[in-house]
Amino acid sequence: MEKRFPFKELEPKIYKLWEDGGYFKPDFSKKDKFSIIMPPPNANASLHVGHALTITLEDLMVRFNRMRGKSTLWLPGFDHAGFETQVVYEKKQAAIDNNGQIINDRQKIYQNIWDFTQKNRELCRQQIKRIGASCDWSREKFTLDKDIIKIVYQTFKKLYQDGLIYRGERIINWCSKHQTSLSDLEVKYQEVKGNLWYIRYKLKNKNSKIKNDYIVVATTRPETMLGDTAVAVNPKDKRYKAIIGESVILPLVNREIPIIADQLVDQNFGTGAVKVTPAHDPVDFEIGKRHGLPFIQVIDKNQKMNNAAGNYCGLKVNEAREKIVSDLKEIGMIEKIEDYTHQVPLCYKCQTQIEPLISKQWFINIKPLAKEAVKAVKSGKVKFTSKRFEKIFFHWMDEIKDWNISRQIVWGIRIPVYYCKDMANKACQENEGIIISEEKPEKCPFCGSKNLIEETDVFDTWFSSGQWPFTTLGWPDSNDYKKFYPTSVMETGRDILFFWIARMIMLSLYVTKKVPFEYVYLHGLILSKEGEKMSKSKGNVIDPIEMVDKYGADSLRMALLFGTSTERDVVFSEQKIIAQQKFITKIWNAARFILQKIPADFSFEEAKKNLSLTKDDKWILSKLNKIIKTTTKDIENFDFHLATESLYHFFWHDFCDKTIEYEKKRIATASSKKEKETAIFVLYTVLLNSLKLLNPFTPFLTEAIYQELPYKNKKYLIEEDWPKPGNLIK
Repeated sequence: MEKRFPFKELEPKIYKLWEDGGYFKPDFSKKDKFSIIMPPPNANASLHVGHALTITLEDLMVRFNRMRGKSTLWLPGFDHAGFETQVVYEKKQAAIDNNGQIINDRQKIYQNIWDFTQKNRELCRQQIKRIGASCDWSREKFTLDKDIIKIVYQTFKKLYQDGLIYRGERIINWCSKHQTSLSDLEVKYQEVKGNLWYIRYKLKNKNSKIKNDYIVVATTRPETMLGDTAVAVNPKDKRYKAIIGESVILPLVNREIPIIADQLVDQNFGTGAVKVTPAHDPVDFEIGKRHGLPFIQVIDKNQKMNNAAGNYCGLKVNEAREKIVSDLKEIGMIEKIEDYTHQVPLCYKCQTQIEPLISKQWFINIKPLAKEAVKAVKSGKVKFTSKRFEKIFFHWMDEIKDWNISRQIVWGIRIPVYYCKDMANKACQENEGIIISEEKPEKCPFCGSKNLIEETDVFDTWFSSGQWPFTTLGWPDSNDYKKFYPTSVMETGRDILFFWIARMIMLSLYVTKKVPFEYVYLHGLILSKEGEKMSKSKGNVIDPIEMVDKYGADSLRMALLFGTSTERDVVFSEQKIIAQQKFITKIWNAARFILQKIPADFSFEEAKKNLSLTKDDKWILSKLNKIIKTTTKDIENFDFHLATESLYHFFWHDFCDKTIEYEKKRIATASSKKEKETAIFVLYTVLLNSLKLLNPFTPFLTEAIYQELPYKNKKYLIEEDWPKPGNLIK
């Protein structure tokens, strides 16, 4: 053995031995099973350190359960990541051809992005292998695989036929830069310092119970007032009870609009009276529907004022705001202006301010699905390893709204719909000319018209990835599905609890009538050593593959596992990796010392028959028994950080600092062959069992040492059985 673990040389060789030997494939002959479906990394960039944490945690569970004799499947895959990938693609100017001309052909753009993702997919695959992932690459899936798309289409059709999917006009989040709708979860909020404008709306009829002949409303968006169709107050607000049902004249527009009462109005905001613009605010949209108000859209999809904005038509939103405020001042309708800090919605990818607009989109009536998902968690069919995240899950599911699943982009799974343009009979009209079909029909099944057009919108990525657990396993008839579904654990970052976890539970229950997984383990976010979220713009990102090149995969894995729990974010730095590399070196040197002390003629079996155990021998064997119990229990309980720290302290402090030092002297001064062989036997026993315990944490190092052992039961450590507490010297 070399003086230091030669990870650069051995890690690729060891991984190839595992993969070529088929050790990552499940053994169907074994009754007990354990399965994980890998959260698919986006096939648009290299891995980040968050991916490395996911891979490390899942590989630990997989190796542990494989050693415990279970039929173990870890299925890898990659996500096409629709909107996100298209944004990355555009940033890299992949949509520009050799002549510098923008490509407008949808098929060519799609093919370019396909080629782009396949290159990244291969890059990510190799990076995942570098970290030591023992997943079954023969089963690798991609969210755009034909068999997956087929199931996604079946789900869409079933939801539509069951009346849970509909095409309708609702208020949506619109990104004007990328010209697409976004779900509520794809909107981030940024606190900005702005203004609160107090505007006078003149009463049509003077009311003696009101001091002035006007009512004052407060708004952060005066430009939307052109689309106001009411003024609303809270029904419990005594200040305005006398004028509920009256009308005001909308300034600048001179349109008569009613004063209505609605419980959604916050009495403490501004004056307690608010303008209602149903076409440009989600809350106002709900108020508008409830009260049957008109919907007047005054801002278009390019964030410019449209024809309904009258004299302000063609102005950009900010330009219109300035002009409208100026005009209101001129006619004496501005009561006052205050500084005001509030939350502004932004596109989570490009930071463009989101414009709430009414648009015809595809939606899922999600509440019935959410109800079943809540039942599954409350009944214990799906268990969160953290009660904190379970509570958050329940809260979000209670507040869930219809899900907009259509996106106006090129990259993704096209919604399988065609529209009849003629709608020549009643049946076609009742169906709004909607034809659910993967391929273009020869004619409309309702009216016989051949005048059909294709839907160009694609699915929200989370609609397809929300079906990942059962689509990857080949629902409904494959052997993999029958053997491994529901899967054992879903492990991923806490930040996609709603994006993904909740949707997988809902869609899986709906399609398969079973939960997708038994346990949900959510790890925290990776933070810089300053406690900040890692970001390229801040320059505090740690490249996991760069760290593997410098310190080895096992050092990175141990650094990620140390201090990682489901309840908190992880502060991470290169210094942590350096510290764990010292531990890797400690294990290597301890093994090297022990193996050097074993004589060529040493008989392990003979030594076992004639042991002369001292008090110190019994102490370390007792400690070994205890660490086997606690490590097993901690992994079973998803307390991976406790298992990591306990093993670290056991091997370094109990075994190396105490036992090896004690046995070193004993071997050097032994008065008999029996005493010396007992010391060697104890060292070897503790080393072998420690390698087994450490294998899920540091697989490359432990496998490399295992290959040097003179006495072993299997060809590779990956095949070994997990140690059991008991009489370890039998």
